[in-house]
Amino acid sequence: MHYRIAVCDDGDEDRRTLAELTARWAKLRRHTVEISTFPSAENFLFRRAEAGECGFDLLLLDIEMTGMDGVTLAKTLRKGNDNVQIVFITGYADYIAEGYEVEALHYLMKPVKADKFFSVLDRAAEKRTKDEKLLHFTLGGETVRLPVYRIRYAEVSGNYVTLHAEETMTVKMTLGELEKQLDDRFFRAGRSLLVNLTQIGRVSRTELRLLDGTVLPLPRGAYESVNRAIIERT
Repeated sequence: MHYRIAVCDDGDEDRRTLAELTARWAKLRRHTVEISTFPSAENFLFRRAEAGECGFDLLLLDIEMTGMDGVTLAKTLRKGNDNVQIVFITGYADYIAEGYEVEALHYLMKPVKADKFFSVLDRAAEKRTKDEKLLHFTLGGETVRLPVYRIRYAEVSGNYVTLHAEETMTVKMTLGELEKQLDDRFFRAGRSLLVNLTQIGRVSRTELRLLDGTVLPLPRGAYESVNRAIIERT
């Protein structure tokens, strides 16, 4: 497969190292890869604006940079609905909590070790393959193609299921029929709700709070099982 990977780090040697490791990984896995390097967050945003969109599959992002830091850049991208996978590169462990807000795929500590780095790239490649899965629906006489990863949650009412993604759409089917077309990112929270585990920000005994702020009621007795499902996917 072909991947577009960006490296954003204000250290010249670190950029070279990450680019070289990425090229080695691609050769070992028999992928083709297009690597772009950026010396700052501002440079990344400027060149992205020139191109009209990011278009990267993966962003290897240094956290501690002069000017805009990596966490701020990641938040900027997410506000613009950029779904690029992000791997934070850092010399400190103090920033791990920040990753939940921007859905970071992983953290790598400097100096980056090849075996760990390759493992993270393998995970990114696997996630991209999953993200390419599409659901097909007929709505209003038109065929709609919906990437599975964009679904935040789905709820049932009678013989209809409402899917909540960038747009909300209601289709005639059962929740069980929908569940068979999804993957292990989705958790059945009671009889009427399917939720994307990667979209959950907080869990309490009575509710789920998604990353976009949506609050969903959690059925009694589901707290332990949803937490276990989240941990198993970590």
